Amino acid sequence: MKKLQLFSLFFFVGLLISGIHPKEYFTWFLEVLPAIIGFAILAFTFKRFQFTNFTYFFILIHCYILFLGGHYTYVEVPPFEWIKETFHQTRNNYDKVGHFAQGFVPAMIVRELFIRKNVISNKSYFNFIIVAICLAISAAYEWLEWGVSLCTGEGGDAFLGTQGYVWDTQSDMLYATIGAICMLIFFSKKHDNSLKNI
Repeated sequence: MKKLQLFSLFFFVGLLISGIHPKEYFTWFLEVLPAIIGFAILAFTFKRFQFTNFTYFFILIHCYILFLGGHYTYVEVPPFEWIKETFHQTRNNYDKVGHFAQGFVPAMIVRELFIRKNVISNKSYFNFIIVAICLAISAAYEWLEWGVSLCTGEGGDAFLGTQGYVWDTQSDMLYATIGAICMLIFFSKKHDNSLKNI
C-alpha cells in the first residue's frame, strides 16, 4: 500500500496546486478529469493489479502535464508562450506535449498489461496492436473534445484548443502515434528491466 500512498500524495498535491486560481474553472475541470478518472481506476484495481514503479512514474508525469494544461489552458502555458514569441510560431504548442504523452503513456500501460497477462501469443503483431490501441484512444479523445465543444459552445473552445489550426485534430492524433512509437523504440528495454523486478 505504500506505493499507492506515495502515488496518491504526489497526485493530489499536483491536482490541488493546479486548482488554485486556474485560468477558468470549467476548462480546468475538463482538462484534469481524465487524470482523476485514471487515478480512480488505478486505485480501484490496485489490489488486483499493480503496475511497475517505472510505469507509475510516467503515469504521474502525464497527470502533471494535464494539471499544467488545466491550470493555464493549453493555449496559454507560459513557457510555450515564450517559445511561440521567440521562434515566431503561430500558436502555443503545449497541447502537442499533451498528445505525445497521450500516446507514450498508454503505450507503456498497454505493453505492461499485454506482457504480464500474456494477452498476445503472436509477438510479431505486438507493437502494431499497441500503437493501434493508442491511436484509437487518441481518436476517441478527439471525439470527446468535439462533443464537449458542440454542447458547451464558447465554454468548450478552450478545451478544444485548435487555436485556428485547421489540421489540429489530425496533428493531435499524429503526435499521440509518435509518442507510442517512441515509447516502444526507446523505452522497451528499460520497461523490460523494471518488469523483471516484479
